[in-house]
Amino acid sequence: MAENEKKVQKSDKPSFFSRIGAWFKSLKAECKKITWASAKLVKQNTILVVVCVAIVAAAIGILDFAFSQTIQGLAYIF
Repeated sequence: MAENEKKVQKSDKPSFFSRIGAWFKSLKAECKKITWASAKLVKQNTILVVVCVAIVAAAIGILDFAFSQTIQGLAYIF
């Protein structure tokens, strides 16, 4: 009798392809709920990131140059 119950439970489970189809349907429903940023906001944020990266790169470059000159000066002395 336990074998019959297992067979019944196994047949109650949806097929592999129907589960994949249900997953894609839920994926499509979730994608419709997404609030996308406007093109203007994306442009502003991109410019802000590029400017910040340039400032940090310049600061690191200046510090690198200063430290390398200091080390070369100390190497020249000793």
